[in-house]
Amino acid sequence: MKNKLTVFDCNLLYLNQIGDRNGHITAINNNIELPFDIKRIFYLYDVPGGESRGAHAHKECHQFLVAVSGSFEVLLDDGKTKRQVLLNRPDIGLHIPPGIWASEINFSSGSICLVLASHTYTEVDYIREYIDYLNFINE
Repeated sequence: MKNKLTVFDCNLLYLNQIGDRNGHITAINNNIELPFDIKRIFYLYDVPGGESRGAHAHKECHQFLVAVSGSFEVLLDDGKTKRQVLLNRPDIGLHIPPGIWASEINFSSGSICLVLASHTYTEVDYIREYIDYLNFINE
């Protein structure tokens, strides 16, 4: 990998929240609130409380994760350093650039994880085995 990123290149981004006692809205626009254009949107739900998801890295895809309901933690790993980030507000998200191993862990019951991605799904972009990830970042 040409530019080795660290877990500290994963940033919490605060999203604009508009509302009052009748409710709130948060909008996310391509290349304005996020440092990439959104090509894919998906969400994780019905994850049993305390369970985990993810445990992979991407070669090219940026991801932005938001706990739109409930909470979960993201365990970030750059091959040398690990960092754990709690997401529990719908107006704060975590940008994960490519080249970082990430696992979503400790889901609260009923939580929903919204994921905005810079690329459409392509299996060749995923690194699913940790040993393959270590080889990738050390190339």
